[in-house]
Amino acid sequence: MSKKRKPFAAKPAILLSAAALLLAFSTVGSARAALTYYSENYAAEVTVSNIGVTLTENGNKVSYRDYTHKNDKWDEAEGRLLTGMLKEGEKLEPGKEYPERLGVTNSGTIDTYVRVIIRKSWMDAEGKDTTLSPDLIDLNFVGNGWIIDKKASTKERTVLYYTKSIAAGESTPDITDTIRIDPSITGKVNEFVEEKDGYKTITTTYEYDGYQFNIEAEVDAVQTHNAVDAIKSAWGVDVNVSSDNHLSLR
Repeated sequence: MSKKRKPFAAKPAILLSAAALLLAFSTVGSARAALTYYSENYAAEVTVSNIGVTLTENGNKVSYRDYTHKNDKWDEAEGRLLTGMLKEGEKLEPGKEYPERLGVTNSGTIDTYVRVIIRKSWMDAEGKDTTLSPDLIDLNFVGNGWIIDKKASTKERTVLYYTKSIAAGESTPDITDTIRIDPSITGKVNEFVEEKDGYKTITTTYEYDGYQFNIEAEVDAVQTHNAVDAIKSAWGVDVNVSSDNHLSLR
């Protein structure tokens, strides 16, 4: 048995930045959408070159990596999430839900199982910040055949598996459907009072001023051939696979 694994690297990117006085978010950047691929060569006819997977957002391709037999190379593209979240000039409102439908398409030529890892974090000018909870970044997971590995998940990282095998050319149901920033962040305020010449000036600042939040999505694909062993080797988890190819965590 041999294995091949090649990470699909992507540049980290900023998602949103806060506008201090407007209680809104002023700019939209993007989030990382990373893909990795894995296949076990349990049989000569099953190779990593048959694996292909695409991350989709709101029905559009974001990132993909597929093998092209014609040129004997990988066809891949690194995309960014949430680039169309806000219209030009629009400011994001804490508490408002925005469409964010993430899904996976099998763009290879063999059936696969897929895992998705979604990471949420806050950043300031010095880098990653842990004082604001990732829970304030609310991605709504909708189920639809996706299960969360609670043992492997944290507040910052959510690990999900799709419970059915995906045939070549087919897509999974949505993993998420909306995203919002918890409005409780608008209650995190500091007030500075200054008195001069009989006048009192109160300056209000918000604790999230200058903060940005970041979302990353990573997809792994594993062939269905000898799936239990392949998944254990690739992902380090024990699963059961039923006679109708339904996957469950042990």
